[in-house]
Amino acid sequence: MKPSKQLSKIDGNILRELQVNGRISYAELARRVGLTTTPCMERVKKMEREGIICGYTAILDPAALHASLVVFVQIRLSRTSQDIFEQFSSAATALQEVQECYLVSGNFDYLIKARVEDMDAYRRLLGETLLTLPGVHESTSYVVMEQAKETLNITVPN
Repeated sequence: MKPSKQLSKIDGNILRELQVNGRISYAELARRVGLTTTPCMERVKKMEREGIICGYTAILDPAALHASLVVFVQIRLSRTSQDIFEQFSSAATALQEVQECYLVSGNFDYLIKARVEDMDAYRRLLGETLLTLPGVHESTSYVVMEQAKETLNITVPN
């Protein structure tokens, strides 16, 4: 959804604070952005209703959950029609290991980010699952050796 109007400076500050800590209390959030609690809470609720704030989540340690290997996979489909895009997308997004899936332009059709335990788990995911999805013609994989940056934060305009 698009916001009904431009975000105010205070709304932007609220969003920046919530991206750092989505569990912050309304009282502390209000203090940090220079409001009292009730108006701050009303602004947050309004941004939730408008779809600017889409939800809240916990960030988990992948190593603790045996999912420390990140692999990016380029997928090229055998044909490019709307029905095959929809079939592939539906099947790929249903996979637990797939964290992100994008239809892209360029030399391939989809870019997938997957998290698995190790190379054996990735080999199984690729051979037994990804390559058997509807319309897959070929793939190219990139195994992440070291993570330089990962964030879900979005730059909030001033």
